[in-house]
Amino acid sequence: MSSFPRARLHQTLAYDGVESANPIYVDFAPWRNPTTHVEKKILVLGFDPANPAFDLSEAEGNLEQLSMLNRVLFDRASRPEYGAISQLFSNQGTLEAQVSDRLVQTVGLFQMGASFGADGNLIASDSTFFNLVRDRNPTQVDIGLIKITSDADLETIQAQLRAGLPNDVKVLTVPEFVRLEVDHWASQGIGFIFNLGVFVGFFVGIIIVYQILYSNVSEHLSEYATLKAMGYSDRYLLIMLMQEALILAALGFLPGFFVSIGLYQVTYAATLMATAMKTSRAVIVLFLTILMCGISGAISMRKLRSADPADVF
Repeated sequence: MSSFPRARLHQTLAYDGVESANPIYVDFAPWRNPTTHVEKKILVLGFDPANPAFDLSEAEGNLEQLSMLNRVLFDRASRPEYGAISQLFSNQGTLEAQVSDRLVQTVGLFQMGASFGADGNLIASDSTFFNLVRDRNPTQVDIGLIKITSDADLETIQAQLRAGLPNDVKVLTVPEFVRLEVDHWASQGIGFIFNLGVFVGFFVGIIIVYQILYSNVSEHLSEYATLKAMGYSDRYLLIMLMQEALILAALGFLPGFFVSIGLYQVTYAATLMATAMKTSRAVIVLFLTILMCGISGAISMRKLRSADPADVF
């Protein structure tokens, strides 16, 4: 995401209903592990402590400390390559480390977690941010947080800002911003790999379930032919086959669901990225599982139609 002029935030204050507009600066800086002295890039988030921008109790409780130069908060959910910072901080009550060859003091911890873009995070004041990220232009902002008054209409103000501000900024609600981030990573290589895995798994599942149903129909073809001789229609036999497909869907989904929960925990332990099984995701997978088995059942029906009672009698 590209930066934009800080003046745009000042422009928003001229609109009725806008209570405040605060900048957030985002960039990477080299963090030196205090134990191994190995450097690794860490994401630094800078803001004005006089105008808190984070909905984090840990940040709010350390605003006075953060207002001093070279004071930072460390993300306890960062990757272990940055060092055992949480343990060192708990033992010492404070911790000194080097960022961009500057000595900084860790005055608190917070929890955000690693992501596809960053393995660790720091929160600092805007002054500390520019002291650590030296090639940044202070007049350029990465994210601007606009707070509106309680009686203002969000959609109305958003429409006014979009119409009045230049095209070098995007005016988004929080859900829209989250969706923008999700879509961004979904369009990258990692997103393609995950989507490819879904498609491959779906089609492989169709083939496997089809083979199971086809084998079942082949083994009991004489029984199906007998039912047809007794007057049962192909539709009735299709319903029977679909019931078998639904049973396979349930037998596959339930253990897969619980295994996935375990894999989420393994993934979090390995990457420290916030991953969890959501209800919406489980419902989508259940729907796809039923659809997959239904398609397999419909394909297997071709074998049932070939069952001729004359071949039995």
